[in-house]
Amino acid sequence: MSGVDEDQPYTSAWQHVQDLAAAKARAVAKSCRRDDALVIGCDSMLMIDGEVQGKAADAAEVVDRWRKMRGRVGVLLTGHCLVEVGTGRDVQEVADTVVRFAMPTDDEIEAYAATDEALAVAGPFTIDGRSAAFVDGIEGDASNVVGLSLPLFRQMLAKLDVEMISLWC
Repeated sequence: MSGVDEDQPYTSAWQHVQDLAAAKARAVAKSCRRDDALVIGCDSMLMIDGEVQGKAADAAEVVDRWRKMRGRVGVLLTGHCLVEVGTGRDVQEVADTVVRFAMPTDDEIEAYAATDEALAVAGPFTIDGRSAAFVDGIEGDASNVVGLSLPLFRQMLAKLDVEMISLWC
């Protein structure tokens, strides 16, 4: 964990997710003992009608948000920052993915709000957890919705002259 405070004022959601991703990556990179290490930091926010939906504060907020989200379309923004520890060089990018939400019932929403997952994720939703059935579809990169755009990560590695295949074990 980076220890970065995510509750900072901002004017642009795009810039905010980028700034938080960079702060997280740099915080972790500072404590890294290996000069050959790469550190990736990410941060996500959901936007619906231009309004940002970060992590919910409590179950009641999860219920309220899901009632507003159901049957609608949002855009998930994920800021990415890849830091090369030895040189301090970094690459920063933001990925966006369109998410189409289903129509969960009030009972389903309330049951989801009672889970730990609901308070741990932006939106609050996931496509790889309990609320996946409440997502009708996505347009764009599914891995971005999970929290790390793999195609974008590969492009960022290339900008630091690192091949993705060099990371394979």
